Amino acid sequence: MAAPSAAASCEDFAEFQELLRVMRTIDDRIVHELNTTIPTASFVGKIDAGQTCKELYQSLMDAHTSRERIIKNCIAQTSSVVKTLREEREKAQDDVALLKQLRKEQTKV
Repeated sequence: MAAPSAAASCEDFAEFQELLRVMRTIDDRIVHELNTTIPTASFVGKIDAGQTCKELYQSLMDAHTSRERIIKNCIAQTSSVVKTLREEREKAQDDVALLKQLRKEQTKV
């Protein structure tokens, strides 16, 4: 079970959360994955448990790496937006809409 390779959009926070939820599927189903990966006594000779465990481990590591990359990318993108909004806020301190947008982006980070 591999992680989705969809490009993450950081603009819509709810969409970003949903993408992370989908990417956590393998973690959330780890007990099921282990039960289906490790053979029972009747299948011990037919399935290479070592190889299937390595494949499961690699799937987990790929999913974690992918999630980490997407999260760090969104943090960087949102931090950049916050920096830009702060600079704009310095120039227009009376702009309430700009302040609201800045607070919203800070909350996302």
